[in-house]
Amino acid sequence: MGNVVLNLDMNKIIEMRNYYGKNLLDKNIPGSVFAAKTGGCMVTAYKSGKVLFQGNDSEKEASRWGTASPSSKTSAGITKSAAKGDLPVGISQMSVIGSDEVGTGDFFGPITVVSAYVKKEQIPLLKELGVRDSKDLNDEKIIAIAKVIKDIIPFSLMTLKNEKYNQVQQSGMSQGKMKAILHNQAILNVLDKISPEKPEAILIDQFVQGSTYYQHLKGQKAVAKENVYFSTKAEGIHLAVAAASILARYAFIQYIDKLSDAAGFRIPKGAGAQVDVAAAKLIMSKGRDILPSFVKLHFANTDKANALVNKKRY
Repeated sequence: MGNVVLNLDMNKIIEMRNYYGKNLLDKNIPGSVFAAKTGGCMVTAYKSGKVLFQGNDSEKEASRWGTASPSSKTSAGITKSAAKGDLPVGISQMSVIGSDEVGTGDFFGPITVVSAYVKKEQIPLLKELGVRDSKDLNDEKIIAIAKVIKDIIPFSLMTLKNEKYNQVQQSGMSQGKMKAILHNQAILNVLDKISPEKPEAILIDQFVQGSTYYQHLKGQKAVAKENVYFSTKAEGIHLAVAAASILARYAFIQYIDKLSDAAGFRIPKGAGAQVDVAAAKLIMSKGRDILPSFVKLHFANTDKANALVNKKRY
C-alpha cells in the first residue's frame, strides 16, 4: 500500500472536502480538517496543510490535487515512522516474517494468530493475488485469497480456543500476554520452517510496546530482539503482515463455522448486541455450562446475555 503526502493551502483543502462529500468519515482524527475513504484510498487532510493519501490508489487520487515531491512519496508502504528510524528504510521490499492476530475483540470464537514469511521475490505475486489488510476484504474474498496463498508462503497458525482462553484469563493472565506468547511461538515455528534461511526483518502488528512484549515472554524461549519491529497498521507496511492477517481471518471464519454447526444456528462475529442475543439463544437451548467453549466469559456480553435469558424466563 502506497502513501503520498501533498502540501496544500486551506482553500484547496476546503475544495477537497466538498469534492469528497459523500465519502467523508464521521471519525474525528486529531488535527484533521476531514477524512474520507474512496474505493482504493484513504484521504486525510490536516490543519497544517498536509494531505495524506493512503492505499492502492494513493498516487492516482493525489494526482487530482497536485504533484508530490519525491521526498513526500513513500513507496509501497514505507511510513513516516520508518523515516524516523523506527523501521528500516525499504522494509516493504524486504524478505519479512509478518505476524498478526484476529478474534481478540470477538465474544464468540478463539484468538487466532498467524506468522507468515514473504520473500521479496513473492511480493509482486501477492499483490496480483489481491493480498492486503483483511479488514478491507469481505469473508468471501478472504477465503478465496487464503486458499491460494496458504500453499505459496510458509506460515504458522496458533489458535487459543475458548476453553483454554477462559482458564488462563481467570488465572490472571492478561490478553496482551496471551497474544505475545502466541505471536512468539508462531514466529519461532516459521523460523524453523525456513531454516537455514533467515528473514531480513520480523514485523509484528503492534498491540503493546516492544519492551512490554518481551516482558510478557520472560521465562520462555523468545525470538531474539535483533531485526524485530513493531508497528500499528503493519498490514500496510509489508504484505507479510497482510498475508498473515488474511490467513488468521480465514482460520477464524472456519472456526466460527464449526461453532455455528455446534450451536445449530449462525454465530455472529464482533461484540455488539447481536452476540448478546445469540448467546442468550445458546443458553436457552443448551444451558449455561456450554458457554465456556463458545465465548470469552469475561466480556460484558456474558452478563447481557444472562439478563436477556432471565427476562424471557421471568
